[in-house]
Amino acid sequence: MNSLLERQIRKYLSTQVESPVNLTEFLEAINRSYENYEDQLKMIQRAMTISSDELFDANRKLQEEADRQSKLIDKLKEVINTLSLYQLPKDKKIENLELDGEKLAKFIDDQAKQIVEANKQKEKLLKSLEKQNQELNEYAHIVSHDLKSPLSSIDAVTNWLIEDYGHQMDDTCKSQFGIILNNVEKMDSLINGILHYSTIDKTETNVYDIDLHHLVKEIINIIHIPKHVTVKINGTLPTVRGDKYRLQQLFQNLLGNAVNYIDKEEGMVEIGAKSGKGFWEFYIKDNGVGIPEEYHHKIFEIFQTLNNNNKSTGIGLSIVKKILDFYGGAICLESKINEGTTFYFTLPKNYDGTT
Repeated sequence: MNSLLERQIRKYLSTQVESPVNLTEFLEAINRSYENYEDQLKMIQRAMTISSDELFDANRKLQEEADRQSKLIDKLKEVINTLSLYQLPKDKKIENLELDGEKLAKFIDDQAKQIVEANKQKEKLLKSLEKQNQELNEYAHIVSHDLKSPLSSIDAVTNWLIEDYGHQMDDTCKSQFGIILNNVEKMDSLINGILHYSTIDKTETNVYDIDLHHLVKEIINIIHIPKHVTVKINGTLPTVRGDKYRLQQLFQNLLGNAVNYIDKEEGMVEIGAKSGKGFWEFYIKDNGVGIPEEYHHKIFEIFQTLNNNNKSTGIGLSIVKKILDFYGGAICLESKINEGTTFYFTLPKNYDGTT
């Protein structure tokens, strides 16, 4: 028994109750109660210590979760602000963003459903446009064939008449037949241009490394260049990836356009390139008639011409623009009247065959 407890108890007990047997039993009972109390107190203290640690840990975790939820709600609000930039129906807009997570989640769920539905409509529209575009391409080929057939007949008959009866024709008659042949040639070029323009958007299958220096030299030998015009390649043109036929169209149309509009006794056309960030930057410069500033954007629209030049179909530069758009490039120009024009355009260095 605890000695201190025993002394305190004996101090207050009378001598009559201090018989050994009774006192010993009494003290043992008290001792057991005391020890039981101490054990329970220790257990309570231990339980309180454990509970305190658990509560602290739980409180810390709750705080972390509250912080995470707060950040999540902030993110949801940012999403709502982004969605609010679009033309949402008035009854769907949220004026007060001080909402709980459930309302925010419901709002975003509603918007997500609208976006999914809009994407479905977009895909449906794209498929419809693709089908219409295919039908237009087929129609263009059919119409071009129907138009080219009579043109071929007119060209053949006109040449036969000139060969068989040319010696009987006066100058006026010969001039009229010449006009017919020129217009037939122009019409044929126009039809070919429309066909080329309508097929540019089709996905490429023949993508190779094309040596543009060699290609441009071939073009210079193919196109008609008057004796008073000099075409110069400045430095060495790069090699790019693409379809040879389309790249030939691109450079042939630009070079042909430059040559056709030179009015000087000594004409000059210069082509060059330099390396840019992700793109090759090209230029084609001439000392021709120049292009008025108000036409700097219009000339890239189909059927736009600056004058009644019989050599122009109004499609060449629109084909150039469409080819560059297809490859992800760009084009612009600088020009001064009676001094000349410089076209600047870009082609990607790492074209992978997709648009």
